[in-house]
Order: sequence, then structure tokens, then C-alpha cells
Amino acid sequence: MGPMRLYNSLTRQTEPFEPSGDHTVGLYVCGPTVYDHIHIGNVRPILVFDVLRRYFERYKGWSVTHVQNVTDVDDKLIQRSAETGEPVDRLAARYTEAYFDLLKNLHVLPPTHSPRATEHVPGMVQMVKALIDRGFAYEANGDVYFRVNALASYGQLSGRQPEQQVAGARVESSEDKENPLDFTLWKAAKPGEPHWPSPWGEGRPGWHTECVVLSQAFLGDRRDIHAGGNDLMFPHHENEIAQAEALGQTPFFRFWLHNGMLSIGGEKMAKSSGNFEYAKDVLSRYDVETVRHFYLSRHYRKPLEYTEEGLISSQTAVRRLRGLLADIDAERGGDDATTVGEAGEAFAASLDRYRARFVDCMEEDLNTVAALGVLQELAAETHRFRASAASQDRPAQQKAATLLRAMGEPLGLFLSEGKPEGGGLESPLIEMLLELRDELRQKREFALSDQIRDRLTELGIVLKDTAHGTTWTYR
Repeated sequence: MGPMRLYNSLTRQTEPFEPSGDHTVGLYVCGPTVYDHIHIGNVRPILVFDVLRRYFERYKGWSVTHVQNVTDVDDKLIQRSAETGEPVDRLAARYTEAYFDLLKNLHVLPPTHSPRATEHVPGMVQMVKALIDRGFAYEANGDVYFRVNALASYGQLSGRQPEQQVAGARVESSEDKENPLDFTLWKAAKPGEPHWPSPWGEGRPGWHTECVVLSQAFLGDRRDIHAGGNDLMFPHHENEIAQAEALGQTPFFRFWLHNGMLSIGGEKMAKSSGNFEYAKDVLSRYDVETVRHFYLSRHYRKPLEYTEEGLISSQTAVRRLRGLLADIDAERGGDDATTVGEAGEAFAASLDRYRARFVDCMEEDLNTVAALGVLQELAAETHRFRASAASQDRPAQQKAATLLRAMGEPLGLFLSEGKPEGGGLESPLIEMLLELRDELRQKREFALSDQIRDRLTELGIVLKDTAHGTTWTYR
């Protein structure tokens, strides 16, 4: 297996990636500002870089130190607190808990470290002071700004010229700035806002300062990959690099990975425009594997259009894969489970080819679209094998099911055994009907039990009665 290749936004090239040492990867992913539930656009980087981490750990055998910050003090939090009357700390705690509940519901591996910004303010003060001492920052009326013109390499990540930087991104205006591009490192306290002591008076850190300090605190010199959405490339990530390099940390991170934006109706999803849907609401309608499949069905660097049709297509694909696994599992341990034929041996031998192709797809800049295609092709061949004269060869089928699950694992699919999952109350209701049908059959009330089966069939749910119980799949 050769080195994995990832597109590095810093060099604008796809490059071989290896850990900086000891088979351990330092991964930093920008986390949430916890003033509200996150929307489905925010879910994309969460899932993309969860898959990257899973692949590193499960297929590459690397250990990953995954850091994701929680911004629990920010203008948005302060504004929401003013609107609702809920104190900032309570507001942040409530939505932080909701965020980690969502990660669990999305089958996302918990970060190794999830530092809160408010827990590291003294370190941020020290860094700002060091930037002032080196001439890269200045104080003005209690605020502290980074002096952009003092760093010749500023703009290297985004490739923006100064005039583009002013016109193309949020730039905080202030008469105290030497240059409109200078960005805030420390904000002087206003009445009623959270604040901490500093050499420049009471205040709070700027957003761009937070991620520099936290990545250094938890990753040290093992800063391999910094990841986030395209919308963070400028000014946030650009400003992170500027601060770090001004303090002599070059490179700040070796690789910068950015996912494309999620759009709805052809426009970028954003709470500010009201053009969004909460992630928790989508998970109430679709099962987690459908949601994950939907996000992975387009290359992570390309834009993704959110549509119900896309989710339904992913739902159908997942249900078919789940149905195949359920059928094979239901037949496990039968009288003919040890039957091995020549056709079965040939089919089992072909499985290595599928695994190799899956790995090739994932190694080439995390091409989950092609990887999902390999899963579908393996499922199709397995269906053909099951329909052939060699269909009684259970060991070969079990090997195919094992491989499907092994390939699904880094994608966050097929992580639990059992029947296909449905969104919301769908699966529990079907299970309840199956229990009722089983009771009716035991009472020999076959007309009623057949009526349940027929009505479920009309709804696209196919029942299969076996010696080990009844399984169900979607047609």
C-alpha cells in the first residue's frame, strides 16, 4: 500500500501524506460556536473528517490525536444571550451538550480533545502579548489588532490580493485600525459581556486567536492536518497561519483540507439568510446511515446540493445494502452452512479485488463516491451469486458480508448488526407489527397475519420467514 494522497489547500496540489512520526496523526478540525443547534451545512465537515480519521485508524493503522475546539464565547453567543436573557455560560453549556449528542447520533467518533475556548484564555493573552512584543500586533483603546502588513506571506492560503481581501470577506471595521485588513486579537470588554483580565484591560479573545492556541496546546509540534469548510479558508484559517508564522511556527500545519459547501436551492446554506435546516430535524426523518451516505455520495471538495431526492436515493441504496446483509445473516448457521463449492471458492477469491479497489479509492484524496460504488458493485455480484446454482454456499456469502461491513466501517455504515434501520419511529413500528403477526400465527389466526404481511408488502416492506425468525427489508 503506497502513501495516501490528499489535496493540500496550502500548495493547491494533491500530495502524498504520511504522519509526521510514530504513526500518529495530529488532526485539528474547527468546531462549533455553541449559540444554537447546528444546521445540515455544518454537518458536512463533521462527517467528512470523521471518515478521514476512521480510515486512518482502521485501514492505515495510524493513531489519530483529533482536536476539535468549542467556541463558547463569541459575538453570536453574546447577541443570542441578549435576545433571550439566558446567561452566556448557560447558553453555551446547553448547546455544547446538544452538539455532542448530535455527534453521537451521527455515529461520529468523539474527538480526542474538545477544549472550550474559555478554559484557555490565559494562554491566548500570552500569545497576543508575544505578537505585540514582536511588532506584529498593536493595542488601541483596549482592543488589540494583528498588523497584516508586517507579515509578507499573508494571503498564502487563500491566494487573495489585498484588494480582494477587503472586498471578498467579512472585515471588521474600526477607526482604531492602522489598516482595514488588520484583524482583532483581543476585544475590550463592553458592559454585560464576559471578560477576562489582560495587560490591555478587561476583555475577551478574538475568534482567530482561539484555534492557534488550542492546536498548539493539544498537538504540540505534531500538527499534520488542519481541516474545515471552504468558508473558513479566509479569513479564519488565513489569520491562524499569520499568527503562528509571526511567532516562528513555520509551517503551522503541513496539510490544510477544506470541504465544499452545502447549498439549498442553489444558494449556500446559512443561518444568517434563513436558508437552512437543523441537523436534528433531518435525523428525525432519516436514519443516520442514510444521512452519512448522502454526504459521502459527492466528493468532499465539491459543492453538494441538499435535496430530498438525494436523501431518498441514499435511503434506497442503504436499505438495499442493509437488506442483503440481513438476508445473509438470517441464513447463518443453517444445515448447509458448511457447504463449499468450486463456484463459492471462486467467488470468495474475487473479494480481494473489491477490497483493493476500495482502498485505492480512499487513498486518492478520500474518494468516497468511488468507494461507495465499489460497495454497490460487490452487493450486486453477491446478489448474482445468491441467485445462481451455488446459492447454498453460505461461507462464501458470509465472506462477502464481512467485507461489505469492513468497507462500510470507515464510512460509518453498517456499524450495528441486525435489520435495516428506518428513520424516526419507522423501525420500532415495523418491529411491533412483526411481534403482533407472530402472536397471530401462534394462535393460528393466519388470515389476520397474512393481512399484516400483505399491507406491509404494499408499503414496500418485504417479510421473510425463516427458522430463525422473521426479517424485513425494503423492496
